Amino acid sequence: MSFAWTARSSSRQRSEAPLRLASLCLSLSPKPGAPPRSAAASRRRKLQISGSTYDLFWDGHCFKSKHTLFYFPATLVAFNQVPVSIWFGFHSLEWKKEKSYDLDFSDPSWKEKYQEDWNRRFSLPHITDIYDLKPRLTTFSLKKNRTDGGSLSADKWNGYVNKDDRALLKVIKYASPTSAGAECVDPDCSWVEHWIHRAGPRKEIYYEPAEVKAAIVTCGGLCPGLNDVIRQIVFTLEIYGVKNIVGIQFGYRGFFEKGLKEMPLSRKVVENINLSGGSFLGVSRGGAKTSEIVDSIQARRIDMLFVIGGNGSHAGANAIHEECRKRKLKVSVVAVPKTIDNDILFMDKTFGFDTAVEEAQRAINSAYIEARSAYHGIGLVKLMGRSSGFIAMQASLSSGQIDVCLIPEVSFTLDGEHGVMRHLEHLLEKKGFCVVCVAEGAGQDLLQKSNATDASGNVILSDFGVHMQQKIKNHFKDIGVPADVKYIDPTYMVRACRANASDAILCTVLGQNAVHGAFAGFSGITSGICNTHYAFLPITEVITKPKRVNPNSRMWHRCLTSTGQPDFH
Repeated sequence: MSFAWTARSSSRQRSEAPLRLASLCLSLSPKPGAPPRSAAASRRRKLQISGSTYDLFWDGHCFKSKHTLFYFPATLVAFNQVPVSIWFGFHSLEWKKEKSYDLDFSDPSWKEKYQEDWNRRFSLPHITDIYDLKPRLTTFSLKKNRTDGGSLSADKWNGYVNKDDRALLKVIKYASPTSAGAECVDPDCSWVEHWIHRAGPRKEIYYEPAEVKAAIVTCGGLCPGLNDVIRQIVFTLEIYGVKNIVGIQFGYRGFFEKGLKEMPLSRKVVENINLSGGSFLGVSRGGAKTSEIVDSIQARRIDMLFVIGGNGSHAGANAIHEECRKRKLKVSVVAVPKTIDNDILFMDKTFGFDTAVEEAQRAINSAYIEARSAYHGIGLVKLMGRSSGFIAMQASLSSGQIDVCLIPEVSFTLDGEHGVMRHLEHLLEKKGFCVVCVAEGAGQDLLQKSNATDASGNVILSDFGVHMQQKIKNHFKDIGVPADVKYIDPTYMVRACRANASDAILCTVLGQNAVHGAFAGFSGITSGICNTHYAFLPITEVITKPKRVNPNSRMWHRCLTSTGQPDFH
């Protein structure tokens, strides 16, 4: 029995040299007249190419490989030792990490097994995993007597979250893997419930507030809303009754750098820090070894550590959490997701993102006015987004002034009949000007890579914005058409501004929930908004890979509808 498969690649190479399959997607497509395959058979994951074997996995749309493949034309290709045919299309699809489980979908109980695995992965680490502790009644209550400050009994206030409360992560039931934006577990796209822990104050806590020393640290780059989160963490800790609150200056560096002392924090100190951008505590990238940081935590007698940062900082927080557990320290490490790129997995959005999109409107509008006012004007705006194009996509959608939006998730060509340059020619001919928005991580495959990394271990990207500026100028000069290019990069203006109202509210809730999670005894968790509900998630799950724009999602399709841009291939 033989089957036809389709391999989709972002490359258009058609030579006798090896073809590099950077984005392989194998879609089950039986040959005419062939008998149907079972669900279990369609799940097999071995691909042989020229003697090399690759493991594949099902991502809801097709089978993919975790590794880059090299295919020599006219050589033997087999799938699970069955010869197959391979054709090349040109649609780039995102990579996904292979799941830790392998289900047989012909097993009637596969959903139960999947659910068990999901519940195991999303269970929250707790200090009682290593300590035999009894909880006490919480000190957190908003029903207080103004004269003596006393709290009513927790039993008389229904403001607590039950430990068994759950929120549903996904609510759309996709009828088919071919539905726009479909995310499927099995090839039939069966409905499976994904429950996560609801965030909020618990009736019972595992710390004595008067004995707690809490520390707050902000890591990575600047982001609107950092001060709002710091402020709310301090406010909430004080409501619980914590008196010893300190800030660690300049990221993880503050744990080991001589001369960087703890900064005492209180409501009076942080009262108005939300009125300005930046970080009241300072930020930095990188840091010491995890063991050295935990040595410092142990020496300072810190009981709760709140880490405000992105994917890298979350990975650091998880490493600290694991080291504390290894040493059997009663320390709760709770993260708050901070990334202006909105690229943290499972989260609807992260704080700073809405502000970034709003601020980007100023840059786009300026580029639009410059382009419209010039003869053959071309406005070019570069926005943040290393591996995810959410800011560029949302800013393009909300402005309504963008003609071309380029993001890292969708491959494109600049030259040729169907390239970006030819479309810009068409726009100048049709309307006399145009505006282009690019994410910083777009088009990296078209540029020379340096392989250099920053202090956080992130690859230093080539500047695609500058490359596009020069490319546009040179292209129109070569064809003898005048073009007035105006290039705007508002990156640091966006990062340093104060959070807008939407982000300020999000920061408020995330900061409060981080404290609730720590007092509930959780550690190695992060607080986020998922499917419009606030939830706790294990850090290990949110750092597996960055969240990226799905090129098949309705939101990206809406962006394409707004810009009117074609497929640049």
